[in-house]
Amino acid sequence: MDRRDFLNTFTNRQKTKQYFPENPPSDKGLAPYAGTWGFEEASHLLRRTMFGPTLNQLNQVAGMDLDTAVAMILADQPLPDPPVNADYPDDESTPIGESWVGQPLNALHTNEHLQSRRKSIFSWTQEVLATEGISIREKMTLFWHNHFATENVNIPEAVYRHITLLRTHATGNFRQLTKDITVDAHMLKYLNGAENVKAEPNENYARELLELFTVGKGPLIGPGDYTNYTEQDVQQGAKILTGWRVKGRNSTDPNQPLEVLFDPAKHSPGSKTLDYHFNQTTINENGADEYKDFIDVIFQQSAVAHFIVTKIYRFFVYYDITPVVEQNIIQPLAQLLIDSDYEIKPVLETLFKSEHFFDGPTRGCLIKHPIDFIESLFKQLNWQQPTDLADKYILNKKIANFQISLGMQYFKPPSVAGWKAYYQAPTFHRIWVNPTTYQKRNAVKDIFIGNGIKIGANRYKVDLISIVQLTSSPSDPVMLIDELTKLFLPLPVNDSLKQFLKTVLIPGLPDFEWTMEYDNYLANPTDDNIKMSLESKIRNLLKAILELPEFQLS
Repeated sequence: MDRRDFLNTFTNRQKTKQYFPENPPSDKGLAPYAGTWGFEEASHLLRRTMFGPTLNQLNQVAGMDLDTAVAMILADQPLPDPPVNADYPDDESTPIGESWVGQPLNALHTNEHLQSRRKSIFSWTQEVLATEGISIREKMTLFWHNHFATENVNIPEAVYRHITLLRTHATGNFRQLTKDITVDAHMLKYLNGAENVKAEPNENYARELLELFTVGKGPLIGPGDYTNYTEQDVQQGAKILTGWRVKGRNSTDPNQPLEVLFDPAKHSPGSKTLDYHFNQTTINENGADEYKDFIDVIFQQSAVAHFIVTKIYRFFVYYDITPVVEQNIIQPLAQLLIDSDYEIKPVLETLFKSEHFFDGPTRGCLIKHPIDFIESLFKQLNWQQPTDLADKYILNKKIANFQISLGMQYFKPPSVAGWKAYYQAPTFHRIWVNPTTYQKRNAVKDIFIGNGIKIGANRYKVDLISIVQLTSSPSDPVMLIDELTKLFLPLPVNDSLKQFLKTVLIPGLPDFEWTMEYDNYLANPTDDNIKMSLESKIRNLLKAILELPEFQLS
């Protein structure tokens, strides 16, 4: 069963004859792509490297060459402005409209203040995703969030620092990110690193550092031996990582900010010797820098590069690592990562310029995860951010809440292993869609193109006419449908489907009827009856497009 047939099992729509590649992944390699470059290729590149590219962005990149496009996507970007206090007037340290980052909590109303900042984190994150621009940074930030998975937002300051760390290193050095994340306040709390002391070493982080973050576990090959490390390595690693503390969690004291400290008195003294997978290397006592020595030893193993490159491939290309993909893609990219001293950007650049990435079977073969699905609706339907600060934060929080029902909420991966779609065989990304979540996706879609979201006295919804006005010739139904399907769908559609969509827009009528109605609106934009009639037709067309199984794909 191919992806479209799989998605059709959740709909009542009669199947249309539409080309979908049935046997991914591609057998092509990393040789530079030398094929045609146009809208379809730009569309594939942007759908995989950002969230819901807009029609303007797709056209912009289609007008470039591949090298220029990839350079833009991978270019370093300034960090987004931090989250602000949008709606909590009792914040004694942060006026409305200013950032609460680095500021103490209200001692008299700490719980309410915490709740306000937690909501702020979710709202702010949604706004960052919606305004990302042409850049891979936010997709890579989510990739690292899935890789170094943590959950809960109990300490908003720590969560902000954590996601900013991932964002800062999005396309940077994997080894340095691993070092920084090891002594990150949010990670220290999540995996009990702040409770790891010489008297009672806690193995949680050491185990995940090896199993999930670096070399990978591998099959069990002997008692306590997991192919790439042993229980001895976990035990010695836990001792190496002792002594780290987090102070100022949710502090109400302006003199005690959130900080990470190393306490030599709680650090396990002496040298620690790793097992044979690490050549019985001895890590000498080195105080606050000992964890760096441990990570440097780990990164001497080629399994690290292979492990992370495999995850990158599954996130950006496809889940199925065939022997051909292993030989043609994974192994050479892993070697490139080692040769690049674990800099991620050269790997991404090589992958996104390769003939493998642009080969037919790799296009439109991934099911959108819920965050990508929601951002596609928000951005491609041309939703606008409210000008009112409080409304903007409320709207973004409500949009972020849609993630919950669809099975993937930012800052809430189900476990330290991340979301199951990226590791659980054989289903992988098909986990995102089942009869329940598919119907919920359609319900969310109906909100986006229907009555929208009410906030107080205001109702925010899509401007349906503005969507068609993004196209080059909105009065021409043929060109309108052609460009809207290119915007919302990852692969070209055939003539029979376009004809079906035209019958939705203008049932049984000649093309000029749409042209006349649209031109009549332009001549009478304040006539509500004319406007409502036009909007109804546009809504019907969008509903038909967005209900196609193809819209679920990237």
